[in-house]
Amino acid sequence: MTHKPKLLIVEDEAAILRGLTDLFTLQGFYVESEQDGQKGLETALAGKFDCILLDVMLPSLDGFSICNKIREVSREQAIIMLTAKSSEEDIITGLTLGADDYIAKPFSVKELLLRVKTILRRTGFNENIKTLTLGENITIDCVHLTGQVNGKEQLFTRREVDILSYLNKNQRPIPRSELLAQIWGYNDPSEIDTRTVDIHIAKLRKKIEHKASDPKLLVTYRGEGYKLCL
Repeated sequence: MTHKPKLLIVEDEAAILRGLTDLFTLQGFYVESEQDGQKGLETALAGKFDCILLDVMLPSLDGFSICNKIREVSREQAIIMLTAKSSEEDIITGLTLGADDYIAKPFSVKELLLRVKTILRRTGFNENIKTLTLGENITIDCVHLTGQVNGKEQLFTRREVDILSYLNKNQRPIPRSELLAQIWGYNDPSEIDTRTVDIHIAKLRKKIEHKASDPKLLVTYRGEGYKLCL
């Protein structure tokens, strides 16, 4: 029997929730949904979902708090935030708290389906890597997503480890479009308007650099991309 991907939608607007539920059900997903934030969190933690669609503005508990609490329990869980189109702050906050990606309202059905389907793909390039060593002072456990950075314990998300593994394997500047294709799975990154790569890089710099504002390890090459300088 073919595995049906399991999706949780936490959205308080009834019309949007019905539309999303019908959409993904027709696409072959098994869909659970909640309109209340606290109930959404309880459902998220009680079940095993391939992906969670998480609105920001929710009654009883907002999407940011839910995302943060999910990440305390699982750094593997795929999470896509539904943000207000005009709110740059919402986008940055959601990704900083550990969301894998975001989509801004109002969104097209085609783009939403693309975001969900691509985030479920596994790149597979680092499946056999158990430990990632970056220079003398950084060692990351790629299985448990923990690491030692300059003598201190640090936690990572799966997406962050994937980025570091890919940059480490390819010792050259990697363009944003290549990271979107290889890490997020977008077949045509030119069609995607997202800041997720930039914000993930900023998060990683806070975790592995002595001074995030003056990176020496995870360096930007203007017009070329990002490179690990070991």
